Amino acid sequence: MRSPIPEYLDEVLRNCADDRAGAVADYVPELAAADPEQLAVAVSAVDGTVYEAGDSRSAFTIQSISKPFVYALALADRGCEAVLARIGVEPSGEAFNELSLEEGSARPRNPMINVGALTAHTLAGPPGAPREERFERIVAGISAFAGRRLEVDEAVCRSEWGTAHRNLAIAHMLRGYEVIEEDAPRVVADYIRQCSLLVTTRDLALMAATLANGGVQPVTGEQVVSREVVRQVLSVMTTCGMYDAAGDWVTTVGIPAKSGVSGGILGALPGQVGIGVLSPRLDRHGNSVRGVRVCERLSADMGLHLMEAPAPARSALRGGRVLHGPGSRSALVHELQGTLQFAGAERLVHGIAHTPPGHDEIGLDLTRVHSVNSVARRMILETVRRLTLDGHAVTLIDPEGVLPDPDAGDGVRPRVVDTWEWGAAPGPGS
Repeated sequence: MRSPIPEYLDEVLRNCADDRAGAVADYVPELAAADPEQLAVAVSAVDGTVYEAGDSRSAFTIQSISKPFVYALALADRGCEAVLARIGVEPSGEAFNELSLEEGSARPRNPMINVGALTAHTLAGPPGAPREERFERIVAGISAFAGRRLEVDEAVCRSEWGTAHRNLAIAHMLRGYEVIEEDAPRVVADYIRQCSLLVTTRDLALMAATLANGGVQPVTGEQVVSREVVRQVLSVMTTCGMYDAAGDWVTTVGIPAKSGVSGGILGALPGQVGIGVLSPRLDRHGNSVRGVRVCERLSADMGLHLMEAPAPARSALRGGRVLHGPGSRSALVHELQGTLQFAGAERLVHGIAHTPPGHDEIGLDLTRVHSVNSVARRMILETVRRLTLDGHAVTLIDPEGVLPDPDAGDGVRPRVVDTWEWGAAPGPGS
């Protein structure tokens, strides 16, 4: 059977193709030469399955979509505290190339506008690294998100350098306020090369899927950055990634995203999908007109708005079953599923606390559980501890080892089995 998803994506592009509002970026000659009719979309699941439509294999320069990825590298290389000391996280409400800094701190307001992106560029790699080493770290790092080695479009790079007056002004301002410590023209030159990396819409979808997958590239399996870094990057993308149109974007599309002046848009919905879109005509904010329309349609049709999350508290707890064993013994087995976070663990705790077991054994069946976060783990193990101290035998059914080393404290360690089996009958006085 053929998947219906590519046909659906074709339909979305057809419905958006007639919108010819906006104009290509004309302040850079090479970008001005882009075909305004180009239109493409790619959607990647977190397992690396990619669905495409339109000109999805055509190469274009990444431009500002490089910003969240270089920010991620800076966070990974220098640590969150050090980066936050140099770059803020607040929306600017200004154009992406505005010459402005926070009052008092003189920090750039966020890493998604040029003043913050130039600063983030200097924070990639180890402190004091030569610029060649730093640039290789950036190229290798962004390439790791894409799952293949990316190359620089030298023609676009030369074209942008010829019109880089505003970025040079920004860099000199940063140098003057001692936000950066390096030669301003060299920083701008390397930043332009960063923005001139060639990608396809398919690349964008896989890069976004890496963010959606907790920093693990879904095709190569490489842990490119940590989950903590991903959380920080996606948070800033949500509030700042679409420049001064971020509020409209969050309310209508609701996916952490970043746009670029070559017409690309990248969106990453944690745990679900990565999206890449290309259409070169831009609106007054610098975002792709048809790209925004495509993303609005995908979000509405596929229920991708981040505020439309399912009710995990109900879906995590499947219910319970009573098992009868030898000697009139009985066991109550609670069945869990999916990704367990606070809400799902709370449903388990609530169910046990308000339904006195009245059984010889209590089982927690984790067979259908994909992962358990740290909060849910602590809550489950504390429940195990209290049940054990109350005199109940507790068994974890955990064939995949999603709850490794289940030490509940006070010397309590539940029995762990792959499938249900009766434990030893309680002895006298137990």
